[in-house]
Amino acid sequence: MSPPGSSTPIDGTTNFVHAFPFVAVSIGFSVNKQMEFGVVFSCLEDKMYTARRGGGAFCNGERLQVSSQEDIQQAMVCTEFGSSRDPEVVEKIFCSLRAVLSIPTHGVRGAGTAAINMCLVASGCAEAYYEIGIHVWDIAAGALLVTEAGGVLMDVQGGPVDLMSRRVLAANSPALAERLLQEIHSFCPIRDDAAPSL
Repeated sequence: MSPPGSSTPIDGTTNFVHAFPFVAVSIGFSVNKQMEFGVVFSCLEDKMYTARRGGGAFCNGERLQVSSQEDIQQAMVCTEFGSSRDPEVVEKIFCSLRAVLSIPTHGVRGAGTAAINMCLVASGCAEAYYEIGIHVWDIAAGALLVTEAGGVLMDVQGGPVDLMSRRVLAANSPALAERLLQEIHSFCPIRDDAAPSL
């Protein structure tokens, strides 16, 4: 159970408040820090994404597969701007966005929900998603969906992803992920497992 005020029952709370039509319920189940099951329900789209470790990823029963696009200039990249308005954080976020746009990529989008952004990568609609400052409860299920659909997860500085670090890069291939890593201006938000106990 998350501490009071630390999480919401939906991913895309601001979207929900503004009737922006991307809202999801995201549930991940892990054993010994290894994701075993992930479920994301995109409420307004009526899409149920499911994944089981070693069992593949699905949307409404149809198997998912990441995009085969390897050309970064033809890639759709998803990201979000986070909730921090600290000037230094905002500057790093926009430096990353400017660098990614200037590669140039084919486009940059954001659904306003990490879970749905990760589902877009798993579905092959987008080639990558990165964010710094996101919480584990919003990306745990999506992380399994991406890997079970054939994609990769990395930390934004390279190396294996640590879901508690609040930093993630999900991509359709290691090559595309490595190319994006060159453009992301990383920083370290307070970890999800470093929150003070109540």
